[in-house]
Amino acid sequence: MYILNRSARFVRGFLLSYGPSNLKRRVWDREYVENKWHFADHTIDDCVYSPLEKWARQGSILDIGCGSGNTGTEIAAAGYSSYVGVDISEEALVKARARSKECSRQSKNTFECGDFLTYIPTGRYDVVLFRESLYHVPMGKIQSMLERYAGYLNPGGVIVVRMFAADRTTGETKHRPLNMFGIIEENFDVLDKIVDKDKGRSTVLAFRPKARAKK
Repeated sequence: MYILNRSARFVRGFLLSYGPSNLKRRVWDREYVENKWHFADHTIDDCVYSPLEKWARQGSILDIGCGSGNTGTEIAAAGYSSYVGVDISEEALVKARARSKECSRQSKNTFECGDFLTYIPTGRYDVVLFRESLYHVPMGKIQSMLERYAGYLNPGGVIVVRMFAADRTTGETKHRPLNMFGIIEENFDVLDKIVDKDKGRSTVLAFRPKARAKK
């Protein structure tokens, strides 16, 4: 049974990283309909909110892979002026829009459906957030994708990435996110790094492209 479960997780992870958009959308839609991600709907104490508010500076946030919209409803209302959540699942966005309406943030929060590997932002932002969603980016595309999104930052803006560096149940190191953090730290200017001491070693990086030397 363990081998079957592990194989199923591998296949799912492969499809969500490398599969076509329509297939990824079907997988995510089904999981949100089945409430598979209900446990992640309430994360008010998450370590991402303090640095997110710090770097947003009461400005604009683009949340890539927003899921059911907890970031846009749990961050302090005074901590930002506008929020755009992007997710490949329409089922997730139905929940996200409903949650924003319930807390009277529908005028500040908007949502768009898209695959973040190909999504083209329509504005510029003070923060581009990848909260757990970077897990589903092929390793070879991490740097180029982050550089592409950095092109939509306002002057002084940052990208914020939040992931677990260890298994939240066993505490065992997760090498894939650690390698992703390594790519970021090697190729970008890291301005902020927070590592929570919880079992999953929740890690938040705030960074921007390296300054180019003047010729």
